[in-house]
Amino acid sequence: MKCLKLDIWSGLPYDETPHPGFRPCLDTYILDGAKSRGAVLVLPGGGYGFTSEREGEPIAAQFAAAGFHAFVLWYSVAPHCHPQPLLDVSRALCVLREHAEEWHLDPEKIAVAGFSAGGHLAASIGVHWEKPWLSGIPGIRFEGNRPNALILSYPVISSGVHAHRGSFDNLLGKEAPDAALEMMSLEKQVGSHTPPAFLWHTFADGLVPVENSLLFASALRKAGVPFELHVFPDGGHGLSLATAETAWEGQGIDPHVGSWVNLCVEWLRNLFA
Repeated sequence: MKCLKLDIWSGLPYDETPHPGFRPCLDTYILDGAKSRGAVLVLPGGGYGFTSEREGEPIAAQFAAAGFHAFVLWYSVAPHCHPQPLLDVSRALCVLREHAEEWHLDPEKIAVAGFSAGGHLAASIGVHWEKPWLSGIPGIRFEGNRPNALILSYPVISSGVHAHRGSFDNLLGKEAPDAALEMMSLEKQVGSHTPPAFLWHTFADGLVPVENSLLFASALRKAGVPFELHVFPDGGHGLSLATAETAWEGQGIDPHVGSWVNLCVEWLRNLFA
């Protein structure tokens, strides 16, 4: 396995002013051999205020064990604001495709897997990848930033009544105009250009209500975009793998919820077959 840490904006413009010394980076888990493989780009959550280690390497390890190249993007968070996180994931997808031949990576089989606010970022690239304001940015190639699949784990989606308000405050500012909130309420931005999606949530999530996943799934249905949705009855927010590996203070272990990983791998293999 090739494990690297790459500065995704090396040699390209990136404004460090809001967060001096921080550079978005990509951790790689590239499997050995000449076999061409699909890939999963992992976006940890953290309310756009930090990025959770519990939703980084442990997730990548699971997808690598299932035979996918895996990557974790440590993207910009507050005080950086929109559109920088979206620029980061756009650039990361372009990096994967730029190295596709070297890494034996199939450029048409790249999934983006996001957790909580990372799920919002993953869904954002799924609905906004073709927007003109993402073009003309050095290092971002049109359609090079297009994901082929979305994996959304207890995602932040809506800026409406079911919003996780802190995520939107960090991403857009506390005084964000209505137009910005509308644009980043992602259930309103789904179209035929949005890739197929796998979503999971818990009914009992008290931080990011399950309605976020339901609204996105409903929008996908209306747009004719295939999806798979699982709602588990129990479990709080931020369960990650729901195993001892990603538990905190003895909490967050739920074998039933943990079955999402196998369900997702099966879905992804079928999609990329």
